[in-house]
Amino acid sequence: MNINQLNFKHLFYFWRVAKTGSLTHAAEQIHTSQSALSTQIKQLENRLGTPLFDRQGRHLELTATGQQVFAYAENIFGLGEQMLGWLQGRDTGATHVRVGSVSTMSRNFQVNWLRPLFRDPSIILSVDSGSLQALVERLLRHQLDVVLANEPVPSDSTRPVSARFLGSQVISLVGRADRWAGATLRVPEDLDDVEMAMPSMRHSVRPQFDALCFSAGVQPKVRAEIDDMTMLRLIARDSGWLTVLPEVVVQDELHSGELVHVGHSSQLTEHFYAITVQHDHLAGPLKQLLSRTAVGGILGASSPDSFDPV
Repeated sequence: MNINQLNFKHLFYFWRVAKTGSLTHAAEQIHTSQSALSTQIKQLENRLGTPLFDRQGRHLELTATGQQVFAYAENIFGLGEQMLGWLQGRDTGATHVRVGSVSTMSRNFQVNWLRPLFRDPSIILSVDSGSLQALVERLLRHQLDVVLANEPVPSDSTRPVSARFLGSQVISLVGRADRWAGATLRVPEDLDDVEMAMPSMRHSVRPQFDALCFSAGVQPKVRAEIDDMTMLRLIARDSGWLTVLPEVVVQDELHSGELVHVGHSSQLTEHFYAITVQHDHLAGPLKQLLSRTAVGGILGASSPDSFDPV
């Protein structure tokens, strides 16, 4: 069998059924009957010489081969949808940049990284947050162009992604200036029974911090566990408790003097990644964003407002 013998209409029908998990829903979406849909998927299976679904009554379950074929179909038709989106944007003279960011990612980091796009009137920017798994699934469906994360994502045949390292930052101990100015504490040795607001266990730094404290026999008094970095920043600013976080999260408060650096540990580090689909053709602005690292100012308040002309 060669490529011109592959019926892409049948493959499209298979993709829609696998995507929705239902013959009924897929038939409604593409305005055809369930029997016609089932017949054409069966023709695809006959052509490929292998079943793609395990059929148990009305329930459809992808076979191992079906999962692999679906991954390829997802790329084929996802790229088709991306192309149509690009054509629609081109018609209006606009470039759409769709960014996903894990909910534990610093908002300051996101803004620093995206700042070069702000002065380009041809760019339409969308930013969504969520769990890493959900965002990567949307990335693979070509509903997002890039995902910002604080951990890499392994790539395999069913999840062909690339994780580009953007930079890293040592985690700092910070507190309100009116209480902690001039103080220097060792992390974690001096934190026994100290009141702290902490990132939640969903944040990559929390297990690192807990492991350090356990090894040192230290037990801080945890007053709050916060998932959202913006909320953690506000609590650090208003509560008087110490917290551990990347300094990029509180860059403005450190600059204004509301918060001060109290200590740090070189063993606590947060890494930042940009995750894309392998072999995707990325829009020019996004391609330039991906070339930026911490050297370009994403981990500090100073960051270029625009790209150099290309």
